[in-house]
Amino acid sequence: MPIKYSVNFDDVNKHLFNVKVEVPKHQESILNLSLPAWIPGSYMIRDFSKNIINLNAKNKSDNLTIDLIDKQNWSIQTNGASCTVEYQVYAFDSSVRTAYLDQNRAFFNGTSLFLSVKEFKNETHIVNLIKPSFSESWKVATGLQRASKTPVYSFGKYFSDDYAELIDCPVEIGDFTHLEFEVAGTPHYLILNGKHYADTDRLIKDTTKLCQHHIDLFEKDTGGKPPFDEYWFLTNILPSGFGGLEHKNSTALLCSTFDFPNINKPEELSDGYKTLLSLISHEYFHNWNVCRIKPEEFVPYSLNNESYTKQLWAYEGITSYYDDFSLFRTGIVSFEDYLKLKGKTISRVNRGNGQLKQNLIESSFYTWTKFYQQGADATNNIVSYYTKGSLVALWLDLTIRKATGATKSLDDVMRTLWAEFINKGADYKGTQLDTIINIVNELISSDVTAEFYQLLNDKSPVPLTELLADFGVELKQVPSKAASLLEVSSEEHSPYLGFMFKESALGITVTQVLENSPVEQAGISVQDNIIAIDNIVVSKGNFSDVVNNLELEKNYIISCVRNGELLNSDIQVTAPVNELIELTLVDIEKSKNWKK
Repeated sequence: MPIKYSVNFDDVNKHLFNVKVEVPKHQESILNLSLPAWIPGSYMIRDFSKNIINLNAKNKSDNLTIDLIDKQNWSIQTNGASCTVEYQVYAFDSSVRTAYLDQNRAFFNGTSLFLSVKEFKNETHIVNLIKPSFSESWKVATGLQRASKTPVYSFGKYFSDDYAELIDCPVEIGDFTHLEFEVAGTPHYLILNGKHYADTDRLIKDTTKLCQHHIDLFEKDTGGKPPFDEYWFLTNILPSGFGGLEHKNSTALLCSTFDFPNINKPEELSDGYKTLLSLISHEYFHNWNVCRIKPEEFVPYSLNNESYTKQLWAYEGITSYYDDFSLFRTGIVSFEDYLKLKGKTISRVNRGNGQLKQNLIESSFYTWTKFYQQGADATNNIVSYYTKGSLVALWLDLTIRKATGATKSLDDVMRTLWAEFINKGADYKGTQLDTIINIVNELISSDVTAEFYQLLNDKSPVPLTELLADFGVELKQVPSKAASLLEVSSEEHSPYLGFMFKESALGITVTQVLENSPVEQAGISVQDNIIAIDNIVVSKGNFSDVVNNLELEKNYIISCVRNGELLNSDIQVTAPVNELIELTLVDIEKSKNWKK
């Protein structure tokens, strides 16, 4: 028997979803209810149950007592009779991970809205989205299966085969732009909810290229069809924002108004648009890598508590490697532009001392706290399994290509992983830490296990200089600008201070302080507002001019505000530090073995 949910939007001004669950007759005398503590793809305990309000239950004639088990689990004595559970969910988080409701937009993940009834988790789940009375223009976008009488974009009945599918299909609602296109004969829907000026034709064209690339990569030997019947890009557009979360037939995206291609500048490829396309590429790649191929610790997910794995470097790192690489492969960016993107990635990893204190195994394992709950010390004390993981993926790809004369690559590793997933079906148990390197060793007819585990366990940079040289690419270190640790300085006099900042109404606000840098030695901390250097008031606009006029190794007064108090200290700017990585194509012939 199916379990039925209905969602009402009438309390929009209170940001409250009204949810009703209708449970049919059942054999058990007690029903066990729960709500996940975290959502797959975002590895942090979020305690979604904290947003549940007015939870109550009743049968045909009486109110039922709900027994409290813990923060996210409840039980109800029903004696097998049908019953109804009603509650509200507060929703005012515009991220991709939770739920949101106001007069302009509704969005939710099932992990935030739908209580699980343990005794029915493998049954069909029907959801009735009730059309709100306050808007005639709202439409619905979701990867949930539509009932036969529910047209696409319409309110009405949707369903899933079980609870796991229900919570894997986010729902986007509003007066959105909807774009439709096919890739490999499969319908794709691109939803843009929010203010934008996008050149939609170009956006569809570029997105199609990326989707086709990933389908070709994974489905080369399986008929060229993706593992879903339709796919949804659910995009929330804000004045500023960035993020994405993967699902089996959809993704929730967050971007800014001006990240899209400008219809008035058809030849422009802005940094914002490149970043958006990389995000689209990243989340679509996840359809295979982590939504289906996944570490053994995630088979199945345990959503009541943390699921620790040492393998996130592979699932996010390899995906991060392909998100930019696919931009080159599809002709969206040139190889030289791709090298610039890869150089920035290496620079981000090298910028702080984090990779000298935490290895990739630890980075993956401690994601629940150290990565997803980063403190002010993050750049100095942890390393990202996204960015450094992508460098290990680069190492794997080039190592395979070098050993096989470019007849094999990391593509073949991913296809092997995918074939194992398909062949094992319901018996699939996930990957182990040695799964990937065993595949690599077989592909290259050699054993690089020791080197591989050294990359995962060492607290040191990934050795790429010689390997890149084998493919015609020179890696060199160059100094950064004083105003941005991620921008190359072309000035001979480029003083180094060693911090990142953002614009503030009062001077500039410090966002990162690197270890052993001049600002650290001057006692400057994250969140300080620097208001003057050498008695000259500074802002984001004049910061470079002020610093570039300072003499090296000379004392200056730096003034900042912390906790409402004015602090003055001495600072000495130092000579440029070679902390950025620049990749340059020096041998076109050698590079062909990477470009294949």
